[in-house]
Amino acid sequence: MTQNRAAWSTDPTAHPFSIQDAPYPAPGHGEIVIKNAAVAINPSDWKIQTYGAPWLKKWPFILGTDVAGVVVDIGPGVTRFTNGQRAVAYCHNLGSNDPAHSGFQLYTLAKEITAAAIPDSISFEEASVLPQALSTAAAGLFLKESLDLPVPPATGVAPTGKSILIWGGASSVGATTIQLAVAAGLTVITTASARNHELVTGLGASAVFDYKSPTVVGDAVSALADTDFVGVFDAISEPSSFEAVRVILDQLKADVRAICALPYNKPTERFAPIFISSNFLTYDSNKHIAEGIWRDFTSEALENGRLKPKPDPEVVGNGLEVIQTAVDILKKGVSAKKLVVTL
Repeated sequence: MTQNRAAWSTDPTAHPFSIQDAPYPAPGHGEIVIKNAAVAINPSDWKIQTYGAPWLKKWPFILGTDVAGVVVDIGPGVTRFTNGQRAVAYCHNLGSNDPAHSGFQLYTLAKEITAAAIPDSISFEEASVLPQALSTAAAGLFLKESLDLPVPPATGVAPTGKSILIWGGASSVGATTIQLAVAAGLTVITTASARNHELVTGLGASAVFDYKSPTVVGDAVSALADTDFVGVFDAISEPSSFEAVRVILDQLKADVRAICALPYNKPTERFAPIFISSNFLTYDSNKHIAEGIWRDFTSEALENGRLKPKPDPEVVGNGLEVIQTAVDILKKGVSAKKLVVTL
């Protein structure tokens, strides 16, 4: 039998991870097993390790949501993958509470509905930066309860004349949200540090302002005034970004939805952000969005350049033992890059 190993969290705030054997996953209906070649690190990984995760009831547990590798087993009902195929997948472990669905191991059990084939032009390291960001961006833009935009085809659509503010465009979620919004025909106004302006304009943003600038609120208001403004996606979701977005909406007197990647509990008349999660795309009720993005958009858009895996991966090292090092580096802070470990 094939041997699986994982970076286990023995309790909610265990540090460092414990490298031990793990069960080899058996794919159920609509599931695939991926032999991981690269895994990416997300803020949720260090935050859980630091603050715990009250909603997770099963310990020991395995963290990690972003994987890329080769399909080695397929379950009943799988139609888009065959053994030996290169694939990228979002791991819904934080929703399922099942460590088999986690990324920080050699073999991961993933849902076909949140997986996509990787074209030969994209490396495993590059592909691994996408999954959580892609599912989060799609949930914020396309779900009915969020901004309810039409899911675009992989070729994109003509400009619609509508505008959106994406706060934190150089972050992993921000960079992917920019690309999906542009593909959906929106004019994107975003924020990023001065050194990352070229990155976000290269992804399609029409205007970018330095979030550290004392004039950033006024700049954003001026750029959005007199446009068909459809909403805000706050990819940072911290007190400073919440406050800036609140002031912008107040000054614009804009009654639009604001989407955030972390919960917010101080709503005002115009600012009551809607919390979204990457896990929302795994719900049966959102199957049409997951299929529209993961089945119909991602592979072709990676191939034709409409979707770029950004920010660029920075490989910290190789092996499960290196994952803790990568998590610690991310906790200290990185800018316009995604930390990746190869396996």
